[in-house]
Amino acid sequence: MSRRLVEGGLPSWAWTTRRVARHVLNPESVVLAARRGDELAGCAIMGFGEEAAHLNLLAVEPRFRRHGLGSRMVRWLEKTAMVAGTFEVSLEVRALNHAARRFYRTLGYSEVDLLPGYYDHIEDAVRMLRDLRIVDAKYPG
Repeated sequence: MSRRLVEGGLPSWAWTTRRVARHVLNPESVVLAARRGDELAGCAIMGFGEEAAHLNLLAVEPRFRRHGLGSRMVRWLEKTAMVAGTFEVSLEVRALNHAARRFYRTLGYSEVDLLPGYYDHIEDAVRMLRDLRIVDAKYPG
């Protein structure tokens, strides 16, 4: 999913099977697989640190988008972070992926930095951040 939906157009593949397997086995990571019937509909990987969590990967098959699946996965991961005592979540998104940036903004994430050449030294990323301690009626979490 990552290769098709997240890393498309990039010359190298960062999310190899081996890298995903390391996260599955790592007690400081959570790996989600969302299914609709027999189909894999989405996946997510979040790593946890002492003070912050990092959403490493989120992908939802196009035919399952705009039905709340991605939001539910992110919210579940955020709750997991809070249970672990981690109240800040960061992520990077391709700067040209305006739909993904808008999606994360609707979930309460703020754009905090531009990272030139972040993806294979050819494409910029935007770093986004959400402080889970801030409860806003617009972004209830």
